Amino acid sequence: MQNNPRPFRWAIAISAIYLCLHSASAAEPEWTGWLGPNRNGWVSDVKLPQAWPDAIQPRWRIKVGAGYGSPLLADGHVYQHARQDDQEVAWCVDLDTGNIRWLQTEPTPFKMGGGGEQHGKGPKSCPVLADGRLFTMSITGTLIAREIETGNVLWKRDYNARFAKSHPYWGVSASPIVVDNLVIVHFGNDERGTLVALDTATGKEVWTQGTEGTSYSSPLLADFAGVPQIIDWNHNTLAGIEVATGKLLWQQPFPHEGHNQNMPTPTIHQGQILLGAENRGIHSFEPQQKNDGWLVKENWHQPKVALDMSTAVMNESLLYGFSHYNSGQLFCLNPDNGEVLWQSRGRSGQNVTFLSVPGHILALIDNGELKVLSAEGADTKLVASYRVAETSTWAPPVLLNDGFLIKDRDMLTRWTFSDE
Repeated sequence: MQNNPRPFRWAIAISAIYLCLHSASAAEPEWTGWLGPNRNGWVSDVKLPQAWPDAIQPRWRIKVGAGYGSPLLADGHVYQHARQDDQEVAWCVDLDTGNIRWLQTEPTPFKMGGGGEQHGKGPKSCPVLADGRLFTMSITGTLIAREIETGNVLWKRDYNARFAKSHPYWGVSASPIVVDNLVIVHFGNDERGTLVALDTATGKEVWTQGTEGTSYSSPLLADFAGVPQIIDWNHNTLAGIEVATGKLLWQQPFPHEGHNQNMPTPTIHQGQILLGAENRGIHSFEPQQKNDGWLVKENWHQPKVALDMSTAVMNESLLYGFSHYNSGQLFCLNPDNGEVLWQSRGRSGQNVTFLSVPGHILALIDNGELKVLSAEGADTKLVASYRVAETSTWAPPVLLNDGFLIKDRDMLTRWTFSDE
């Protein structure tokens, strides 16, 4: 009887399809910048545990240095920007093993302004990955583009010649953003500055906008009335700038006031810009395009919770954040009207960085505790809690399929849900 190879071939084909699908589902999400690819903290492409485990285990840990920059993840490699002595160090390590692929250093002496000593000498800006390059912003205001394969410097730019000192009092915290072939960030100091777009390949200046001083907030990409624009909260205003040309579309006065800093990155939700500020509550602004130009409508302002350094995130239709009132409180707010739906107890900490996943909020407290909360509005509750560091944790976390990447004061650790 003649053999029929067809069933065998089908079996091979089905197995191959299964392996491809299995590999795709197990692939780690790429985490390319401040609060992720869309700068909103939302993680939808990760495999969440069916039940959050009681404990997690460290898989590897390396000493990378000080700083608040988020670890980044792409193609099985982790990228970290940190400080060791008077050098800022860019790292590339293997996600699986923690082995160092490359590291490159850049001399970056810095004198911290009085009152900020506890926060160290940075870097405080989060790097960004795009176009085969790693872009890092030093605490002194130097933007460096590195080749991701080697870490070699491709180009560097600063605006010290224009502004004498191109950083605010406590150093640069604004994280650059890449849109198309432009890397965009606000250069300058507290008194004077400008939003700058540079060509990602060459570092050549494409456009600049304005003369306002910089802040500690980071620029965002948004689309209002079909117009892609950079949302820039600088020292004095909240502004919308056309991406392609650098044209100022609109601005809303919102100045740094006394010791009340302009620090959190705004949150975009359904045509609104949710802007929280130290001792100034939270506002909802809505840019609107009219026949004769743009106007900014304020929908609501609520004074019960206020954002100091912590950036809030959306989970479906709810805003989750961390108010500095009452020595620190987690909260959930209805973005349609500003109503506070839920608050945790006070004295929760000094700062929180958030990630948002389907059905849950991850809140990394600055004391090294990572909380998993159910995203249920008024019924929000604690689901799990993990001790991920014995030192301070100000850098944003990264969620993996099987755990987390956590940067604490000096160490970078990969935590896993199991000890396998």
